[in-house]
Amino acid sequence: MSTVSFQNGGPTLRVGKILCLGRNYAEHVKEMKAERPDTPVVFLKPSTALIHSGETVILPPFSHDVHHEVEMVVVIGKGGKNIERHRAYDHVAGYAVGLDMTLRDVQSDAKRRGLPWTVAKGFDTSAPVSEVVEKSAIADPHALALSLKVNGFVRQQGNTGAMLVRVDDLIAYLSGVFTLEEGDLIFTGTPEGVGPVTRGDVLEATLGSSARLRVRVE
Repeated sequence: MSTVSFQNGGPTLRVGKILCLGRNYAEHVKEMKAERPDTPVVFLKPSTALIHSGETVILPPFSHDVHHEVEMVVVIGKGGKNIERHRAYDHVAGYAVGLDMTLRDVQSDAKRRGLPWTVAKGFDTSAPVSEVVEKSAIADPHALALSLKVNGFVRQQGNTGAMLVRVDDLIAYLSGVFTLEEGDLIFTGTPEGVGPVTRGDVLEATLGSSARLRVRVE
C-alpha cells in the first residue's frame, strides 16, 4: 500500500491518484522548446511509482537518459468533484516536495510518434515524495523556494510564485475532470534546470524551510 506521512507524527494517508502538471513554469517551457499551453497539461503516475526519503530511484534498463524534475506536491485531505476555486484550499491537507523522474529518451520517442508518455513518467520509483508539511504551517504556497541538489551541487532553483497555474485554479480544473479523493497527490510542475542523473547520484530536494527529500539513484 502506498502512503504519505505528515511531519511531527501527523496522520498517514493512503495515496490513490498521482496527478501531474506539465509545462507550469515559463522558463521550463522555454528550455524544453515547447509551446506554452492554453489549458493545463495533465498526466498520471500510478501509486506504485511512489517512494519516500531515504529510498532509491531504480533506473530501468530500457532507458539511457533519465532526468530529474523537482516539484511542489499538493496533498489532498478532503475529496470532492467540481470544487469551486474559492473553496479549493479547504481540500488541501498539506504540501511536500517531490521529484518527477522522467525517462527523457522514452518520452521524446513517444512525443515523436504521437503516443502517450505513461511509461516515461510512471515507471516504478518515478515519484519520490517527502514527508508532508501541514497546510497550516505554510502561509502562502506560492512564495516557497524550490531547489534540487545532485551530489551537493545545485541543479534546479526556483520559486513556486512562478507557477503559471496556481494551486486553487489547478484544484478547480482537476476536480472538474477527476473526482479528487483523500490522499491524492498533485505534482504542480517543475522550474527550469532539469537534467540527467546516473547511478550513484544523490538527490536532495527542498521546498521552503520545512520539506526535505533525499534519495539515491541506482
